[in-house]
Amino acid sequence: MRGRIPREFIDELLARLDVVEVIDRRVPLKKAGKDFKACCPFHNEKTPSFTVSQTKQFYHCFGCGVSGTAITFLMEFDHLSFPEAIEELAGTAGLEVPDSGTPRSGDNPALPLLEVLGQACRYFKEQLRSHPDGSTAIAYLKQRGLTGEIAAEFELGYAPSGWDNLLSIADGDEKLALMVNAGLIARRESGGHYDRFRARVIFPIHDSKGRVVAFGGRVLDGGEPKYLNSPETPVFHKGSELYNLHRARSGIAQQQMALVVEGYMDVVALAQHGIDNAVATLGTATTAAHLQRLFRLAPAVVFCFDGDRAGRQAASRALETALPQMIDGREARFLFLPDGDDPDSLVRREGSEAFQDRVTCAMPLSEFLFEQAAQGRDLNTVEGRERFASQVLEALNKVPDGMLKSLLLESLAKRSGLAQSQLQALLDKRTASASAPPQWE
Repeated sequence: MRGRIPREFIDELLARLDVVEVIDRRVPLKKAGKDFKACCPFHNEKTPSFTVSQTKQFYHCFGCGVSGTAITFLMEFDHLSFPEAIEELAGTAGLEVPDSGTPRSGDNPALPLLEVLGQACRYFKEQLRSHPDGSTAIAYLKQRGLTGEIAAEFELGYAPSGWDNLLSIADGDEKLALMVNAGLIARRESGGHYDRFRARVIFPIHDSKGRVVAFGGRVLDGGEPKYLNSPETPVFHKGSELYNLHRARSGIAQQQMALVVEGYMDVVALAQHGIDNAVATLGTATTAAHLQRLFRLAPAVVFCFDGDRAGRQAASRALETALPQMIDGREARFLFLPDGDDPDSLVRREGSEAFQDRVTCAMPLSEFLFEQAAQGRDLNTVEGRERFASQVLEALNKVPDGMLKSLLLESLAKRSGLAQSQLQALLDKRTASASAPPQWE
């Protein structure tokens, strides 16, 4: 970790940078008189109030009040520390950050792990190009309709078959220990080590700063599991990371909507067809942390699932996670694809425009909630309506107070035949019961 960065260097860095160019690479700006404007990336809005001044080299949002320089923008938007933002901008400006003084704290223990993960990414990319079996992986990617350009953009690679390919470049015990901690190498119960990824197309997983923190591998020989992800490590937590988020940030902010799909290949195929606001979860259901990150970038999230039973079950889990996040101004929708299709196959067959039309027509959260509650129940009977209303009230108990909750309650009254005042009383009773302290005998 560096010591104190001289004020003179910071002033020179800001003088060399154009804040408009820095922000425009992440949030597309439009000329508005002598300044530039966009919808603010730090709060949800439909009318642009985020202004960037080229003459003052400063940004300000008249909606939420955030303001600052290129440095503060990177710190907030890319979630960087001050030294990390300086390093990032200095690299853009072609400057080297001077090191003056003693570091204020010890070395960052994550840095060696990130270094070996970066080395592994380069190794897998080289194997795709040069290994004798790399042609098998390339043929698979071509068969899935991917071009060499998109494979290079997403840094796709290949892990050869065999148990010690990556292991063979672990020169020394220290490097081996790092590769184990980074999830690249696994320990045998009987002793020794082996490569975790074998005979697989490799998809690097990046954090919000664009650093490789993990990998996903798609098997080529028909073995199981079909997809293998890195385990949890000090630098990778699948419940908070999203595949492709670092690339999709700009598309999400520009379109004011994030598209959540289920697989790496779906994301890559959609990007090849010009749909650049898609991310994927990493072998886990969508979490509250995922949604909080996405809603910071845009007010709308569309979940895309297969139309089969498994897809509907996954959508139900996503609904449960989304309900507590639905403060006013946010929107969640659900897109169910035709049986036998995933986003990859559908966008290749129908094209990007038809796929975007499907996204636009995705089912609102409210409709999916009522559809789920009505499933398997006869709403023409008292008992059916009672169970229907009870399930919806249980869901509404998780929704934050606000306009959406009130409108959902109004819609429930119309669908169930109960008075809205009665439903509100029942909901208040549920809320009070849930928040009451436990009674000990």
